Amino acid sequence: MKITKEDIDALNSVVKIDITSNDYQEKVDTQLQDYRKKANIPGFRKGHVPMSLVKKQYGKSVMIDEVNKLLQESLNKFLVEEKLDVLGNPLPKMKENFSWEGDQFSFEFELGLAPDFEVNLKPKKAITAYKIIADDKMINTQIDSIREQYGKMITQAAIEENSNVTGTFVNEEKEIEKKSTFKLEKIKGKANIKKFIGAKVGDKVELKSKGLFTDDHMLMSVLGLAHDAAHDFEAPLTFSIEEITQTELADLNQELFDKVFGAGLVKSEEEFKIKLKEDAEKQFGSQADQQLLNAVTENLIENTAFDLPAEFLKKWLAVSGEKPMTAEQAGEEYEKSEKGLRYQLIEGKLMTDHKLQLSYDDLKDYTKGFVKAQMAQFGDNKIEDKELDDIVSRVLSNQEEVKRLSDQLKNEKFLKFFKENIKLKTKEVTYEDFIKEVYK
Repeated sequence: MKITKEDIDALNSVVKIDITSNDYQEKVDTQLQDYRKKANIPGFRKGHVPMSLVKKQYGKSVMIDEVNKLLQESLNKFLVEEKLDVLGNPLPKMKENFSWEGDQFSFEFELGLAPDFEVNLKPKKAITAYKIIADDKMINTQIDSIREQYGKMITQAAIEENSNVTGTFVNEEKEIEKKSTFKLEKIKGKANIKKFIGAKVGDKVELKSKGLFTDDHMLMSVLGLAHDAAHDFEAPLTFSIEEITQTELADLNQELFDKVFGAGLVKSEEEFKIKLKEDAEKQFGSQADQQLLNAVTENLIENTAFDLPAEFLKKWLAVSGEKPMTAEQAGEEYEKSEKGLRYQLIEGKLMTDHKLQLSYDDLKDYTKGFVKAQMAQFGDNKIEDKELDDIVSRVLSNQEEVKRLSDQLKNEKFLKFFKENIKLKTKEVTYEDFIKEVYK
C-alpha cells in the first residue's frame, strides 16, 4: 500500500491511497474460510461447500468490505502520524471510470486543513467589563415587592385604584373564556380605568383588547394566548368581576426579615437593604460575566484574521448531515455556521497555547462544587464524602450532563483567562442602564 499527499494550497490537500491484493487478500481469504464453515447451501453438507462456490457467491462483497475497512484505518492512521489538523471529514473523490474489477485500486480523498494563525489578545480599544450595581431605586422597588408578596389580602366592596381584580374574560367568537387576576394599575388609558373604578362583584365591564394593558404581553397570561397571537389579537371582551381585593403590605420588621433570609440573619432595615443589594449584585455579576464573554468572543472573531477552506467545507456540509443538501443550501448553511467555526478554532488555539484544556479531575472537582451548591439550596450542608462521590459518579455517567458541565467549566476558565490577559475597562452602571446599553 502506498499513501501520498499532494498540497493544493495551504488549506486544501488530496491524499492518494494505492492498494494491491497483497494488502487485503489474507483477510479476504480468512473471511471466506469462515463463510465456508457456516454456509448453508442446498446439496452440500455444512462446512463442505466448495471454496470456488463460496468465492463466486461472496468473494466480491467480502473483498469490497475489507478494502473499505483498510482504507478507513489507513487514512485515519496517516492523518494522526502526519499530524494533520483537518476540518470536517475527508471527502472521497469520485472517479468516473472506477471499477471493482481487478485486484489493484487507487483512491483519492480531499482534505480541508485548519489554518495556521495567531490570536491577538491586545485589542486596540479596551473591551468594556460592566459592574452592575443595585441602586436605591431598585432596592426600594424590591422591598415593596417583598412586602406585597408577604402581605395580606383584604376584600374590597368596590374597585379602587389600588385594587387587585379577579374575573373572567369572555369572547365567544374567539372561543375565549379565561379567569385571570391583575392589578388595576396595569390597565392602560383613563377611559378603561374609569370603567373599573367603583365596579362591584357581579358587574360586567365591556372592553377592547387592543391597548388594554400597559404591557401588551399581558394578553398572553390573562387571555391564555400564545406570544405571536397576543401581538396581533384584537377583539371585544366582556369581563365579569368575581373578586376584588387589596394587598396590605407586610410590615418591615424582624418577622419579615426572618421569612426572607432565615431566623436572625438580618436584624435591621439597614442590614436588610445591604443583604438585598449583595444578593442582587451577585446575580448581576453572572449577567455581566456572560456579557463580557460574549464581547470578547465577538472581538476575537472580528480581529483574528485567517482564511478557511470554504469550498471544501460547503461540499462537506452538503453530504455530512442526515439529509443531503443542494450546493445552494450548503452555501447558506456555511454562511450561518462560519462565525461559530472561526471561534471554535480560536478557542482551540487558546486552549493549546495557554494550557486551558480540561482534565477529568477538573471536571470531577467542578461537579462536586456544583452538587454541593445544589444541595445547600435545600438546606443540606453536611453531605458525606462517599455520598458526594456517588452522586458525582451518577452525574458524570450522563453524557448530556458531562457536556453541560464541561461547557460551564470551560467558560469559567476562559472568563478568568480573559480578565487576566485582555485589555478591559470597567464601567459601573445600574441594571436598567446595563440593559439599555447591552441590549438596546
